[in-house]
Formats: sequence, C-alpha cells, structure tokens
Amino acid sequence: MADLTADEWSKINSLLASDPYKYGIPRRTYGSAVLGSFNIRKLGKASSRSTNTWDFLAHICKHFDLLSIQEIMGDLEGFEKLVSLMGPEYRSIVSDKTGQFPGEQGLGERLGFIYNRNLIRLGNIISDISYDRTKVLKTIVNNYKVLVETATPYVKYLQARDAWQENPTGPEPKAPKVQIPVFLNFIRQPFSASFEIVGHPETKPYRIMAVNAHLYFGNSVEDRRQEFDALMEWILGGVQEKDNTSFPNFILMGDLNLCFSNPARDRPRIERHIKTFNQNMQAAGSGINVNFPFLDIHKGFTEPFRTNARLSETFDHIGLFSHDPRLPSYDKNPEMGPEPPQGPDYGVVNFVELFREALEVPPIESLTNQDKKDFFRKFEHEVSDHLPIWLRLPLPEV
Repeated sequence: MADLTADEWSKINSLLASDPYKYGIPRRTYGSAVLGSFNIRKLGKASSRSTNTWDFLAHICKHFDLLSIQEIMGDLEGFEKLVSLMGPEYRSIVSDKTGQFPGEQGLGERLGFIYNRNLIRLGNIISDISYDRTKVLKTIVNNYKVLVETATPYVKYLQARDAWQENPTGPEPKAPKVQIPVFLNFIRQPFSASFEIVGHPETKPYRIMAVNAHLYFGNSVEDRRQEFDALMEWILGGVQEKDNTSFPNFILMGDLNLCFSNPARDRPRIERHIKTFNQNMQAAGSGINVNFPFLDIHKGFTEPFRTNARLSETFDHIGLFSHDPRLPSYDKNPEMGPEPPQGPDYGVVNFVELFREALEVPPIESLTNQDKKDFFRKFEHEVSDHLPIWLRLPLPEV
C-alpha cells in the first residue's frame, strides 16, 4: 500500500469532523492550558509530506498551548510550515542539531517548542542539556579499566582503517558496535527553555523549565536506563537548587523510549524505578513532587495509554517536578479526567484509530502481520510513528 490517498484523507477528515474529540484531541477549554509532546517522524522538507498531511498535523497541533516536538531535521522548512499553519498566535524556538558532529555522517536532529503566546510567555533561559567536563572526567577515572577494555576493539578498527586508507587493498574495515558500559553524555542533547503559563488577572503564573528530550533507542535496556537516569539526575539537581527561584518547576515532555519489548512486563519495573525518585524527594523533605501521569491507568480506560503508532509501547511521557502545589501531584492521577473541564487531565491523540475506522479496516488485533504492516505503512512515515500526548492544567487562580 502507498501513502494515504486524497480520497482516504477525505474520509478521515469527514469522520473527524463528525466527532472532533472522539480520538483524544484535547478540547479548547476556557480556564486551562494544554501541554503536549509529539515525535513527528523526520520532520524536514515541506515537500516530504502532502498538503493533506500538513493540514492534519496543524489541526492537531493547534489544540496545544505548549508543544514539544522531536525529530526535527536539519532543514527547518517543514517545522516552520507547521508553525505557520497553526496560526499567528503561535511562536516557536528550536535547538541546534544534536546527535551528529557538523560535517560528519549521522542523523542529526533538532528539538523544538511551539507555544501559544496568548497563554504562554517565553522566559529568558534557553539551553541544551549536557554533562559538564568535570563530571565526565570523574566517570572516566572511576571506570577507567572497563572503558579501556570496551574501547580496545574500536582502537584496533581505527588502526586498521588508517592502514587501509594508506594501502586500500581488500574490503574497507568496518567499525565494531561498541556499547559503552557507563554514561558519558546524551546521544542527543535534551533541550530546555523557560516559560510562564499565564493565569487569570492578578494571579501568579506557573513558572516552568520545559525539558524536551529524545532519549536513546537501541537494543540495550541498560543504555536506555543510563540515559534516563542521567536526565533524572540533571532535572532533580536543578529543581533542588536553592538559588533556582526564577523557574523552579521542571516539566519533561518528550520521547523517552522507556518501554521495551514487553510493556506488560517492563512497565511495572519502570514504574517502580521512577517512583523511587518521588520517594527520595519526600524522604528528604524537599517538598518536591515527581509525577509521571502516563505510568498510571487513566480512570476512563482499562489499560495504560500506548504512545507509538503501533499501539504497543509507551515511549512518550510528560513528567512534572514541582514545588508549586497548584500543579498536579502523583497521588491525584487516579482522579484526573474531563471533569472539571479545566482539568487536570491527560491523554493521547489516537489518530491510528481514526484512520482505521475511516478506512474501514478491521480491528488491528484481528489483522494478519502483513495486513498490519500494510496499514501502518500508509501513515508511519507520512504522518508519524508516534501519537501526540497531552496534559491539561487549570490556569492559575491564585
């Protein structure tokens, strides 16, 4: 099957118009702001997607007030087109390319934020996130022996490659796969920016440091956990700093690649791991609440949300690290829902189910493996292989 045709898009748009909020698109509700995260697969040249696709993406994205975007390519044309289609009230900021050294091969990505300037004010702190040199050096010294053992095959490869370049006979040596046993730095540097979420007149805004991350995806569970733990260490260190009074609350919105091959098995382990951060904060008497709502089952559903387009994993998350008692704490997650309409609430935009129903495809669980591949192939590249996730916050009232 090819990408979605014009006729198929007509069916999709017609079904969506008949029930605009059935598939999880958050309503525009007075007195609330909607935060979200969306990994839009290889968001690059405008010509890489059809007009129908751009219109659909813009329709979804303009329901958010602060949206983090992952997988923005070096060419910003598509990202800028998306922002322009969302309307004049939206502005954006974007990181430099990360994950690729300039001039060398690799897949460099940018991370971006789109915000509704009617409700969201951009602050004066914008930064990539990396581990400083002293911390990296300490890690190298503490793990010197195992790092040397791990790096030895790569050193031999470099020597063989240099010899081959001087005398190119036989096949060119191939680089070995090296799994670094300790965390040194992020495969893609997370991107952070300060924002204020404006409330009713004479109220104090939510002051947040938004963190946009696209963490490591690979076969190694340990590599994934190292990156996640390093990011948690960075955020928790920042939220605990006593002189961090300008933007004391952190909200992580990104593709964390937390679920692995078996969500039913892996989710409880991940949940226990994350909840230790909150327990440690409470034990220290810091007054900091750590909350990952997408680890819990929403009261309107029977199982946790899936966030990849194949509906098998929960890669994407929104995490709150807050001093502000007005922001939802983890113990309030079971109460979150559409009532009151101002929130707090959270959800996923399930465009896969929209496409399935509009195109009259049988339930996914009843499809053969080949039929599943054919169905997913129609939109995983054209639209995305991730679903947008969102968190609704009541606007400040005090």
